[in-house]
Amino acid sequence: MRRNEKRRGAGNRRAAFICALGVCLGTASVLGGCGYASSAEIKSQAEAQELGEQEDEGQTASREEVLSIGASGETPQAQTEAVDVQRTQAAPLPPFEEVSDTVYVKTSDGGSVRVRSSCDTSSAENILGNISYGTELPRTGKNSEWTRIAYEGGVGYISSDYIAEEKPEALVTSVSLNPSWTYAEFSKINSGAAIFRQSTAQNRKNITICVNAGHGTSGGASVKTLCHPDGTPKVTSGTTAAGATTAAAVSGGMTFADGTPESQVTLSMALIFRDKLLAAGYDVLMIRESEDVQLDNIARTVIANNASDCHIALHWDSTASDKGAFYMSVPDVASYRNMEPVKSHWQQHNALGESLIAGLKGAGVKIFSSGAMAMDLTQTSFSTVPSIDIELGDKASDHSQATLENLADGLVAGVNAYFG
Repeated sequence: MRRNEKRRGAGNRRAAFICALGVCLGTASVLGGCGYASSAEIKSQAEAQELGEQEDEGQTASREEVLSIGASGETPQAQTEAVDVQRTQAAPLPPFEEVSDTVYVKTSDGGSVRVRSSCDTSSAENILGNISYGTELPRTGKNSEWTRIAYEGGVGYISSDYIAEEKPEALVTSVSLNPSWTYAEFSKINSGAAIFRQSTAQNRKNITICVNAGHGTSGGASVKTLCHPDGTPKVTSGTTAAGATTAAAVSGGMTFADGTPESQVTLSMALIFRDKLLAAGYDVLMIRESEDVQLDNIARTVIANNASDCHIALHWDSTASDKGAFYMSVPDVASYRNMEPVKSHWQQHNALGESLIAGLKGAGVKIFSSGAMAMDLTQTSFSTVPSIDIELGDKASDHSQATLENLADGLVAGVNAYFG
């Protein structure tokens, strides 16, 4: 089962690439593209029109005088309106300088910008689509107000205010637990914040992956939180025994055979996975990017529920047999699968897990048994987006840089398969 994603981006709508007619003192002149008529041309048109009016009517009053009279109510209304139309000629834009280079979309808030078929913001009819922050664009022309680009086989125009010649840094913002979010009241440790990073890849997908480096909360093992939002007991044994109604807010994790704490390896794994996801066009919500974050498992889950499209927690198992990778599947226990929010999302959780295991298998990673182990987890019990705990081996497994890179490649392949 795949989650239908709400995506933003350029639409398929195409429009004719024409600019508005330029009106100069009552004379309409067609201006090619957005390369507006020069000031000299407009002045010449104005002088010719003025001379014609004087010859036709013998009028000697200047346009300024006519406007003055009209303003005082001494000329007919129709004449006043005609003069007003004549005066409605916007100052011409500078002509485009022909260029051939690469530029990027850059906005202060990381939002997208509109690309138009003409240099006119007064109407929505010329909007061709939206282009995401950081997108690389082929620029063909520029002036102080507009940038001309090659766009979907044609020409598009973007306000120069949102164009940068250097690739912008990925947008980074912090995401704290909002106490009004569903299930937030069950969290006990929540003074920290997750970190959102927006991809600047050209193929940005507008999909956010929450990457949760397991463990890494100082003091988390001494605080207890509910296992289930309805207060019912766990149905399987793991770090916490079946039948318990509370569990450690965040356990400390195991120690690898070489003495390395699991929390350090999950962090290294998360940082590599983050960079590969960003390069692939995914936005990333990082639960932590340092050794410690004051967010318990419920806070992590609720933040993921509200700020991401799926939640992937990275772990290694506590056994010592180098057993291979597997994911924690949703137990086939009626009472558990009928409890919300598990009831509405357990199939999504398992589907995400299967996709990740398939991606890892494709990367040559050793897989344990069927690739799944049923487990009642706090994370699963409070998740409202596709959510999985992926165990990437155990305490006897290699966790060198090369191995972590390969694991990350497999996980990205799994994410691609799930959202593909």
